[in-house]
Amino acid sequence: MNNKIISKITLSLMMCFLMCSFLLTGCKDKSSKEKDAVETVFAVYALKVNNSNLDDYLAFGGNVQAASSVDIYPDVQSGKITRILVKVGEVVQKNQVLAEVDSSRPGMDYKVSPIKAPVSGTVTSLPINVGSTVAASMAIGKISSTGKLEIKTNVAERFISRIGLYQKAELTFDAFPGESFPAVLVEIDPVLDTSSRTLGIKLIQEPSDPRLRAGMYARIKLVTDTKKNAIVIPHNVIVTRNSKDIVYVLNPIDSTVSVREVQKGIRVDDKQEVVSGLNAGDIIIVKGQALLSEGAKVNVISISE
Repeated sequence: MNNKIISKITLSLMMCFLMCSFLLTGCKDKSSKEKDAVETVFAVYALKVNNSNLDDYLAFGGNVQAASSVDIYPDVQSGKITRILVKVGEVVQKNQVLAEVDSSRPGMDYKVSPIKAPVSGTVTSLPINVGSTVAASMAIGKISSTGKLEIKTNVAERFISRIGLYQKAELTFDAFPGESFPAVLVEIDPVLDTSSRTLGIKLIQEPSDPRLRAGMYARIKLVTDTKKNAIVIPHNVIVTRNSKDIVYVLNPIDSTVSVREVQKGIRVDDKQEVVSGLNAGDIIIVKGQALLSEGAKVNVISISE
């Protein structure tokens, strides 16, 4: 009797063990399948595509100078400066007396002769002192028209097909960081300099700004081509795969991305024109796109415009 009871108990324990093992195995298989079914989601940043203007340009530098400048000469053959009546930076009118010269010689006395301004403008140079000897052939200073400033510079031969009269330009100066000043191209030399293979051009800064002075160094951006209402995106957004230029476009409904082949236009700095493949309103991935593929699931951190 005791042996039978022990046998039944042993059989019951074995059956319980087998059932538990089956249940545990089933749970493990289900958990493994659920784990395998988890999708990879990529964190990305996006940009809404809009139409904008894109200006292509040439960059160079040049010195600012007065648009017109006239040398000052005395009317006497020779003599010594006895008085100086103006200072550098002073605005003078035509025929205003600037200085006086005594042309007397030993045994002969002459009246003091005035040196007059040949034109109206600003005295930009006056390198004389009282007692200096001057002559009719020697310029004693310079009067400039500082109301209008010009910048002369040279353009390399390979760029001359891109320049034309009345093109717009932007000037920047170290003295005014973050600011730009408008200018226009008003003169192009008819021939190239054969020694440097460059073409001289002249720009006028207008409307004039009283803060700018002759002698300053200007960095020039001459606008040579303007694309209006173009699709413009950051250049580094485009990925090249299998010799094709592509971008990833967001599908907002299911947060997946699609591969879109694009055709590039002109590039200006870090901006790229897209001729075909994108439309205004499309949302493209601009950061985190390196690991993406067609249909990839994404988590958009932010969308900028």
